[in-house]
Amino acid sequence: MPGQSVLEDASAASRADRALWRVERALTLAAGLLILGVMLVSVANILGRKLFDLPVPGFVDWMVQAIPLIAFLGVAGCQRVGGHIRMDILVGQLRGRLLWLFELFSVLLMLALVVVLAWGAWLHFERSFAWDSPWYSRDSTIDIGLPTWPVKLAVPLMLGLLALRLCLQAWAYWRALRAGQERPAAVPLIETAAEQAAAEAESVSGADPEDTGTAGGARR
Repeated sequence: MPGQSVLEDASAASRADRALWRVERALTLAAGLLILGVMLVSVANILGRKLFDLPVPGFVDWMVQAIPLIAFLGVAGCQRVGGHIRMDILVGQLRGRLLWLFELFSVLLMLALVVVLAWGAWLHFERSFAWDSPWYSRDSTIDIGLPTWPVKLAVPLMLGLLALRLCLQAWAYWRALRAGQERPAAVPLIETAAEQAAAEAESVSGADPEDTGTAGGARR
């Protein structure tokens, strides 16, 4: 899909976007560090098994616990920058209020789906958690018996954060639809090929888009 940019202004929606983005960015960084940790543990497991016949204890259990966190910690931040896969063949040709109407409709559909998924994930967490003893888990991993409820709790929490991001984007799209704005703040805007190239060049050169304000003509 094309690259996306997020504009900022002095509106309440933009201020809320920036505040939420700080949380999303920290969680995305945590996901990246977790990926690095998984790589290091994998290397240690392979070398330990090959050289010393001493694999990492519970390696599979740790990996099973890490994968959901890697998948969900950055899900809201990815939505903020328009990083999720979508088809822009039709929507990319729309302009003005019609574009914002379609975007608002799609965001509301996603919000409904995310709320259902979050509720199901919460029920899944409750089945593994013993409320009378927080350190006890009704469900654990097969090898070394790691409690599974912390990871199962992270899933509905991250989906809840994604729902909050979708509510904010629905608000911003509604403002754009009502006011007929050309380039509203707090929502990902589709970039042209030239804007994508400029953003990629800045990324390679190490320039900070927030300093230049040119990543697709927007501050991130």
